[in-house]
Amino acid sequence: MIARDELYTLLDAIPEDRLPAIRETLEQLADPVTLALLAAPEDDEPLTDEDLAALAEARAERERGETTTLNEYMARRQARR
Repeated sequence: MIARDELYTLLDAIPEDRLPAIRETLEQLADPVTLALLAAPEDDEPLTDEDLAALAEARAERERGETTTLNEYMARRQARR
């Protein structure tokens, strides 16, 4: 088992410009919800005909420009406040 002192030594050896990525990774590892999602089994159910039809409809809407990206949605939401 690795001791915390060993982790501190490794952390001290990491270049400053890499610390934000390390912080993000450590925050994810400390979050029980993120850990549960990472440990969850892959969805292995086959797609139904209804699923395939919904995916085809969504792709067609995107190709016609009828969809909104998350960034666009968030920008509009911020503008309303």
